[in-house]
Amino acid sequence: MSQPRVASNPPQRGLDPVELKLAGEVQKLLLPKNSPRCNWCRIAAKNRMAEVLGGDFYDFIELDSGCQVLFLGDVTGHGLHASVVMSLVYGFIHHAAVEECRPQDVVCDLNAFLRTFARRSNLLDHFFSATIFFGVIDPRTLAMHYVNAGHPAALVRRRETLLRLPATSPPVGYFDQAEFPAVRFQLEAGDRLLLYTDGLIDSSSPQGQMYGAERLDAAFRSLDGDHMVFLERLFAELGDHLAGQPPFDDCTAIVVDLPGAISGGG
Repeated sequence: MSQPRVASNPPQRGLDPVELKLAGEVQKLLLPKNSPRCNWCRIAAKNRMAEVLGGDFYDFIELDSGCQVLFLGDVTGHGLHASVVMSLVYGFIHHAAVEECRPQDVVCDLNAFLRTFARRSNLLDHFFSATIFFGVIDPRTLAMHYVNAGHPAALVRRRETLLRLPATSPPVGYFDQAEFPAVRFQLEAGDRLLLYTDGLIDSSSPQGQMYGAERLDAAFRSLDGDHMVFLERLFAELGDHLAGQPPFDDCTAIVVDLPGAISGGG
């Protein structure tokens, strides 16, 4: 199959400001207002949209088994069209994840779902695509099974060591026959897991310098504080880098702290 086309973002013209604001408020309702309350971990998330509407999506779902689903994704482009596709993706994942605990199956089904829309249009097919990190953590063992479909590498800080969880497959929505294998990663008590969208590392200063992966690595190593304080400090550093400029793309980050060993089980 030929490589997907790279398209510029279509301008948002002729939109009523009041209706646009209302659409933004509706979209915010899709995203979680609060992080899940867990007795075995601490989770925080922060989202900053480039426009009133955006294409980043994330959520946390506790399964009946006690396992914790967490996902973070980024629809191709940003703005109005991305928000429409984001709503499709978000709704599909919520329906699929409640019934299924296998990341590879959820992401594979999501890819097939998006391809059904992409095949309807030769002009808009490339907009029905997204990157996504979809993981399931078992709190009894701290084993995480995940699929990283074209998303920026997740980071794990383990004492003085920085570990990467790179992409395991292409993004969803581009290829009919793509495979989305799940990878097992063993988390440990004391780990800090960071998920983020590329809008964070691609943010440019007024001089045209990207925030970049190296600067993020350094911040992840050096910024202290609990999960919520860490995210506030990370986005404050990003704001300093932007020097008052609005971000070009949506920026979202999730941090998961595993403060201690799990007691009990079953």
